[in-house]
Amino acid sequence: MREQIEAYAKRLKLSWIREHFDEIEATNNQEYLLKLFEQEVQNREERKVNLLLSQAQLPKTGDQPFQWEHIRIPQGISRETVLNGTFINERENLILYGGVGTGKTYLATLISLNAIHKFGSKVKFFTVASLVNKLIEANQKGSLPKLIKQIEKLDLLVLDELGYIPLHKEGAELLFQVISMCYENKSIVITTNLQFGQWNHVFGDPILTEAVIDRLIHHSHLLVFTGDSYRYKESLLNQ
Repeated sequence: MREQIEAYAKRLKLSWIREHFDEIEATNNQEYLLKLFEQEVQNREERKVNLLLSQAQLPKTGDQPFQWEHIRIPQGISRETVLNGTFINERENLILYGGVGTGKTYLATLISLNAIHKFGSKVKFFTVASLVNKLIEANQKGSLPKLIKQIEKLDLLVLDELGYIPLHKEGAELLFQVISMCYENKSIVITTNLQFGQWNHVFGDPILTEAVIDRLIHHSHLLVFTGDSYRYKESLLNQ
């Protein structure tokens, strides 16, 4: 009988039940079934979250609570809205602007983690340089449509470190293609150390730069990080 139960559970894709159905303790049939289904659902949700986390490729974060004191948040959005990812449902963007080491990447990662755990959102984290390299490589190999389609399925795209490396013409145009595809279809979180007036140093073409900024700021919230570098302060404390 055990083999038959396992076989049926396998056909129904009830993986937890197939392996653990004989471990449940209950006083009646209804309680037994309820506990079985609860564990199966919990197991599926955990597997889904783990898969989404693996696909997102988020950077590691510390355990410290996020520090909001030196962040200017514009009207129309709040800390709760930012962390809870409400802006994602509205297909709005966040631009996190400030100096190096002020917590922009940390906040982008926290937003991504919350979106995955709370809503099962599909998230992908890239540095701008790594995404551009992927786009160029895919374009040269003829697999660009496949990569674009993968990005198209996301709920949230995180582009970290815009402004650290100037882009060549091909890379800038491909990145613009991605941003245009996301426009009003999904949310983007961008971290940058450059004001908008300096973005031409990245894209290298005033017209392209203007087109990128125009699409990003239409449905965006700008959070300004005004504090000192956390890494710099930690190095001073450790001296």
